[in-house]
Amino acid sequence: MADPLHLVCPHCDAVNRVPAAKLAQGPSCGKCHRPLFDGHPVALDEARFERHVGRSDLPVLVDFWAPWCGPCRMMAPAFEAAAARLEPHARLAKLNTEEAQGIAMRYGIRSIPTLAVFRAGRELARQAGAMDTARLVDWVRPYL
Repeated sequence: MADPLHLVCPHCDAVNRVPAAKLAQGPSCGKCHRPLFDGHPVALDEARFERHVGRSDLPVLVDFWAPWCGPCRMMAPAFEAAAARLEPHARLAKLNTEEAQGIAMRYGIRSIPTLAVFRAGRELARQAGAMDTARLVDWVRPYL
């Protein structure tokens, strides 16, 4: 049997160990008992970013955005739809760069929206600019 994957609960941030073979069976959090996947991006702040990006064995696709950004708001429904299509093979998350300026500075986010794929705390890929759902899913698939 393969080693279990570490998954961070999108509700209570507890780290769960789940066998990879059980991902498609709708696993629940051992702490709060809510589903580990609900088809929606997770809203992150600086503390939650560290936990979700650093502790998850799944790729985490982060949308760096801001509420005043028109292209960010236009891409939001596509990002939401991509979460429903990519889970449970990836976690999608949104980080408001206005509220988490330290993270934005650390990763050199100079334009928004910027999408970045992380695995085990390491950035694997980055793409600036808005994308529709199909293009977003195609772009992230090689990192799953």
